[in-house]
Amino acid sequence: MSNEKKSTVLLIEPDPVLRRLMVLGLEHRGMQVIEARSAAHVTAFTKQQFDLLVLDLDGSAGHQRSFLADADALLVHPQFSSLPTILLAWEYPASISTAQSTVTTATPIKYLTKPFDARVLHESINQFLLAQAAEEAKREAIAEEQLLATYEKHTSPSIWPVITAAGLLLAFIGMMLQIAVTIAGLLIVIVALLWWTLESKNGRDHIYSV
Repeated sequence: MSNEKKSTVLLIEPDPVLRRLMVLGLEHRGMQVIEARSAAHVTAFTKQQFDLLVLDLDGSAGHQRSFLADADALLVHPQFSSLPTILLAWEYPASISTAQSTVTTATPIKYLTKPFDARVLHESINQFLLAQAAEEAKREAIAEEQLLATYEKHTSPSIWPVITAAGLLLAFIGMMLQIAVTIAGLLIVIVALLWWTLESKNGRDHIYSV
């Protein structure tokens, strides 16, 4: 289990208490969590590879507009625009209309209205990660098929495997013949010893009878 690759979740949550609870819950399920209190603080993680984004769209009082503006910028960022995303908000869909308008339809998105059940959040994350793993496995299978097709196309048939198999067959036959000859020789020795023993016994019996 320890050798398995951990999924990395980017969590943006302005509420420190809720953020801490969410981090503990995700880490308990074997995920690596990178946390930030707003989308404006994510620039430090642009070189980090993420598997999923969890974004709370409700900023602190008096900063909601700037908070949503930062969320908009994050959702259209080349590194994050294709990430499976879970958006959290008190009001749905009014409070997320700004962010929703900037996200491409190809991006997997799920909306959770607060207050939400932690089990629903974890189940949503698991569904996204499983779908992502299945898609990755599909891409790898296609890449392997293409590589194999390219190899077969550019590789001419070779006679050497046939020659190798024939050599192994001859070696096996030779070993079997040696074993057969050895067994035949041992049988001859055993029969000869038996006859010799019987003849010697008959000779002694004849001498004793005379």
